[in-house]
Amino acid sequence: MKTRLARFGLLFSLFITPFTQAAWYEVSASSPILESEQAARVRALEAATFDAMQFSGADVGSLQQIKRFFTSVKPGYQFNGSEVREILILEEGTQGGNYVVNVRVDIYPSANACHKTQYKKGMVMTRFPIVSPQQAALGGIYQFGDDFSVLLSREVTQHGQSFVGRGIANVDVSPNAPQAVAMLAEDKDAQFVVTGAITDLSATTDSGSFGSSQDNRQLAVNVQAMEAESGEVIFQRRYRDVAKWPFERHSQVDTQTARFWQSPYGQMARRMSRNILLDLESALSCRASKPKIVALKDNIAQINVGRINGVKQGDQLQLWHLASFTDDLGIVRTQRRKSGMTLTVARVYESSAEAVIQPDSLIGSIQIGDIVTKGVN
Repeated sequence: MKTRLARFGLLFSLFITPFTQAAWYEVSASSPILESEQAARVRALEAATFDAMQFSGADVGSLQQIKRFFTSVKPGYQFNGSEVREILILEEGTQGGNYVVNVRVDIYPSANACHKTQYKKGMVMTRFPIVSPQQAALGGIYQFGDDFSVLLSREVTQHGQSFVGRGIANVDVSPNAPQAVAMLAEDKDAQFVVTGAITDLSATTDSGSFGSSQDNRQLAVNVQAMEAESGEVIFQRRYRDVAKWPFERHSQVDTQTARFWQSPYGQMARRMSRNILLDLESALSCRASKPKIVALKDNIAQINVGRINGVKQGDQLQLWHLASFTDDLGIVRTQRRKSGMTLTVARVYESSAEAVIQPDSLIGSIQIGDIVTKGVN
């Protein structure tokens, strides 16, 4: 079976091993040679492996643990404790300014991966401000923070295995205001709120031979993800990279053009957004999905997840009642109690679904806001 993908012009050939769940994926990918052939080779290997893992249903978050080995130039790579068991280099070399690799990837996708056993979780983002706007003067890229937010949001929407992108909110929230986090999440129907900031856009000039010079520019981004219910920070990481800035010093650069995003600096920003997604997948994919009951009518419950979250007709759901109490320190605690009833999904819409409640005698105990989980435990 062969499937062509538009991005990078990838070509997949799938070979399923008899009597096992193993499969070989033959993948071709290319990367522009922007700094060096070695760097382009690493990027091409990452792109090929990512697409093979996504195509097979393997956990893409685990790519972060194996891609560091790509810096060693070898004819193949073997891994232990990973769904990716082996990568063989079939062909590689330069072609028309790109570094092209043709690899065969041996993948054993796990049926128990969190992104397969849970519904996709809603994720909303806020715009990333530039902490020091004066650093954006070179090129006049004052809107780069907004554009980077859009880039990351698109990455989540197109390639997230565990998340459903809920867009970008035009409000500022922080862990210091958990109520604002909860309100934003409720408004966007999201379980996670991702915020960030561009902390460094400074440029340096490297002198070359014969009086030539080259501008290099930093990109540093702080990213954090908060749990919607509590406003608690559950993911926090700093990212930093540097790349060639190929534009004239006095030119105004439009960060919404292909010319910018295909430049060495734009390519670096795109790789950073991919790394952020992979880290979010690794850190949050196994966080319990928390679909809620949002409406009740007779023996039908409406839940706030649907087709885009992976809900299918006939899915069996377990219901959990929510309750709260105040402990001896005066702190309000939330409790979840497993009920004795099940729900069967009868109708599925784009972002919601209807489920039949059984047995009927327990319908009166259900409340709006109760949580359902996939599968009956």
